[in-house]
Order: sequence, then structure tokens, then C-alpha cells
Amino acid sequence: MASIDLDKVLDKAFADKTLSEILAAPVSALKGVSDRDGELLQEAFGVKTVADLADLKYVRRAQALAALDTSAK
Repeated sequence: MASIDLDKVLDKAFADKTLSEILAAPVSALKGVSDRDGELLQEAFGVKTVADLADLKYVRRAQALAALDTSAK
């Protein structure tokens, strides 16, 4: 089972939200992602929510490549 420290990855306003609410939230719910970053992601890739970002094919491809790199671990 996977786990994550939500305080480290979420903006404080989203720390007490359910997983469904977080996935439906704008990408600015992620710590370090500004509203402007969210606007640019939407313009470039059509990403509006955290779930959209997680499902973005370019993110998935990059994660797959990173998983192949055993030297980085």
C-alpha cells in the first residue's frame, strides 16, 4: 500500500481534503505550483486538475523513463 505525507505535497488549504477532493482540485493545490503555473499547464496541455496532471501522458512517459534509471536510486 502506498502512502504519502500530504503536508509535504499539498498547499495548506487542501491538507484536510479527501482524496477525491484533492484529485478534483486545481493543480495549484500541490505545494510549489502557483496559480500561474496552473494557467500555463492548462494552456499547454489542457490540465485543469491534479488528476489531469497525474494522467498526462508526458508525465507518465517521464516517470517510466525515470523508473528505468537504476543509477539515480
